[in-house]
Amino acid sequence: MLRLLDSLSLPGDPTKPNEDSFAHADAAALVMDGATMLGDPLMPGPSDAAWIAQFGTRRLMGHLQDQEPKKALRSAMADAEKSFHALARAPMEHQWQIPCASVMLAAEHDKGMEFLWLGDCGGIIAHGDVITVVGETIAKRAEESSRARRIAQEKKVSSAAPGVRDRFFMDHLRAARARVNSGDYWLFTPDKRAAAHAGRKIVKVEPGALLLLASDGFLALASDYGAFDAAGLVAAAKSKGLVAMGEELRAIEDGDAVGDRFARFKKSDDATALLLEVIS
Repeated sequence: MLRLLDSLSLPGDPTKPNEDSFAHADAAALVMDGATMLGDPLMPGPSDAAWIAQFGTRRLMGHLQDQEPKKALRSAMADAEKSFHALARAPMEHQWQIPCASVMLAAEHDKGMEFLWLGDCGGIIAHGDVITVVGETIAKRAEESSRARRIAQEKKVSSAAPGVRDRFFMDHLRAARARVNSGDYWLFTPDKRAAAHAGRKIVKVEPGALLLLASDGFLALASDYGAFDAAGLVAAAKSKGLVAMGEELRAIEDGDAVGDRFARFKKSDDATALLLEVIS
């Protein structure tokens, strides 16, 4: 069983919707990070990214009540597919318009904890000196930062300065988004085929182990800004609390508001984290 110790979910911009979502129960927990829209919305609500993250979280947690995790993931995406086609205001003309989200799910397994993921949310398990990192956040964030720096240097702009994303990065971002659900780039979308491409790992866990699940916006403390390593991230979450870590995250970003030191596609991202303890 899992016991929630702390949680945090911060919008990247307080004037815009928080497009992250999370949920937890005795036997499972998840974090979902909706990908910011790159055009006009197709769905009702504050944004397509918020819709897919919130809808996906509800349906995935619902299906986990009577289905094993991989089947629950597919069922949740099948629900999203049906809802998307029923509610979309207009047909999707470009693949980059597809509502999509990264997800990291942790669920009880008879051999420990089963993790399923798509995209760049991550998980860290800490038990004593043993640290296990689940997911691909570190590599993906390093690649993203490198792309942001390269384009910013080519255009002679600061990567996170106001207006730069829409003026200089949009073609690149749309081209990258258009590759969703092809090759090895699959996300939680209104397309049940994506479930077959989820990463999966089973980790043996013992009572007392700590589990940190987080979106890439929170994990940037380690992957982008080097304020912590994986072990330090969990230790600080336990000792300082997630609110204090959120404040530290935003202080780093405010101190480099235009992205000259830490290249990125926007000043701040939505940041969500759950700290849980394995109790049985």
